[in-house]
Amino acid sequence: MSASLRVVLCDDSGIFRDGLQLLLERAGVDVAASVSDVAALHAAVAEQLPDVAVVDVRMPPTHTDEGIRAAVSLRRSFPQVGVLVLSTYVDAAWALALLDAVPDSVGYLLKDRVDDVAGLLAALERVARGGVALDAEVVASLVATRRHTEPLEQLTERERAVLAAMAQGLSNSGIAQTLFVSVKTVETHVAAVFRTLGLQESSTDNRRVKAALVYLGAQSDPRLARAFLGPDPRRE
Repeated sequence: MSASLRVVLCDDSGIFRDGLQLLLERAGVDVAASVSDVAALHAAVAEQLPDVAVVDVRMPPTHTDEGIRAAVSLRRSFPQVGVLVLSTYVDAAWALALLDAVPDSVGYLLKDRVDDVAGLLAALERVARGGVALDAEVVASLVATRRHTEPLEQLTERERAVLAAMAQGLSNSGIAQTLFVSVKTVETHVAAVFRTLGLQESSTDNRRVKAALVYLGAQSDPRLARAFLGPDPRRE
C-alpha cells in the first residue's frame, strides 16, 4: 500500500467513524479529516484534497441516499478525488445508480467488509488509482435473481464468469488468479465479451465499466442493458 494514501471519512455514527479511523491509521493510511455530515464532507474534501473520500450511504437529514448523491457531487466537483461508498445493506439499485453516474475512481462496499483490512486497503488503492471497487456480495445478490437477456445469453459460461469478475472491479490479472487461467486467456475472453455486447473501443468511454453496468443492470432490469447496448440490429 502507498504510504501517501490520504482519505477523508464521513459517517454520522461517531463510533463507526472512530473505529474506522483507528483501523486505517494502524494500517498506515493518513486520515486527513473525519466528519459527520455531507456539508462538512464537502468542506473537508475542498480543504484536504484527499486521494479518496469514504462516505456512508445513509446520511442526515433523511438517512436515505445522501451518501450516493454526495459521492456523485464530489466526483464532479473534485475529479481527482476518488469516492468509496460504504453501505450497511446490499442494495444493487444504489450501486448501479452510483456507477451509472460515476464510471471511474469509485467503489461500493458493505460496512462489514471493514474488518477485512487487506480487502479494504485494496479497494481504497483501486479507487485512488482510478479503478472501480464493487462488493462481491452485491454482484452475488444480482446473479441469484438473474434474468436472461440478449446478448448476455450469447456469452459462454467462461465469458460470463469473466464478465462477473469485471463487474467486481477485478483487473485482468486479478481475474486470471480467480479463475486459474493465464492473463492472455482472460484478455481473449474480455475481447469476446466486448464484441458480443457491441462495446466499441472509444477514447471517452470505459468499456469495462459499461460491460459491468450491462451485466449488473440485466440482473435487475433488462431495460438498463438495452439503454447501453441499443436495439438489437437483428430485430430492426
